Amino acid sequence: MRTFNINNLTIGNSLPFVLIAGPCQIESQQHAEDTCARLIAITGLLGIPLIYKSSFDKANRSSISTQRGIGIDEGLKILNGIKHQFGVPVLTDIHESYQAKECAEAGIDVLQIPAFLCRQTDLLLAAGETGCVINVKKGQFLAPHDMKNVAEKIASTGNQRIMLCERGYTHGYNNLVVDMRSLPIMAGTGYPVVFDATHSVQQPGGLGTVSGGDRTMVPYLARAAVATGCLSAVFMECHEDPDSAPSDGPNMIKLDNLSDILKELASIDEIVKRKLH
Repeated sequence: MRTFNINNLTIGNSLPFVLIAGPCQIESQQHAEDTCARLIAITGLLGIPLIYKSSFDKANRSSISTQRGIGIDEGLKILNGIKHQFGVPVLTDIHESYQAKECAEAGIDVLQIPAFLCRQTDLLLAAGETGCVINVKKGQFLAPHDMKNVAEKIASTGNQRIMLCERGYTHGYNNLVVDMRSLPIMAGTGYPVVFDATHSVQQPGGLGTVSGGDRTMVPYLARAAVATGCLSAVFMECHEDPDSAPSDGPNMIKLDNLSDILKELASIDEIVKRKLH
């Protein structure tokens, strides 16, 4: 079972879970600083390691009219500032091969491959070649055992700092379901496994020009995923006022509610991993 360091934290399926959290989009430097400060305060009290997540571009939006983000140049400056000001690793999405090198040079610790792009060979190879940690979201169309092939593409670059992320499977129109069997199946590859608790309750394109979601279901799915005992990280997008967020508001967790959710997850994680490992 692989473990590896991301700056000052260690990630692995048999270790206490790491939280990957932040707003869907980078909205401004001040908003990023305020959100990260709150996340550090919450996770610090609970002893949960934090990776700060936010995206400079949401290239696969439902409609041409919806907000995509502030762009790569400004976004990377903000994320680099967050990393050094707060001393936390930072994660962001990439959508095109050239972005991998730019993000690595800007100090991004974890490159995230969006679910729709998880089989794009050139993107995976470009990401792997940076030496950064790569978090690959399993496509909504992909079986969990197929993620072995995805990981092998990245590992062919010599980079085995790979995380495999579950975020739900397409079930009919505008709906996702989570098959909890996917978590131990992906853990069977030996790579750390992540559960994306907020995108798993998304309703893709469910509101016509934007995606819907049901954030009330996040705690239930997160508890079930942690109870498998094979998670290295829980991914939760969060916001102080999700209903006013520029993207993914319906499935983001309100920051005021995050602490109670994490307390439950940490308790489950400790009990299950103590018995299993």
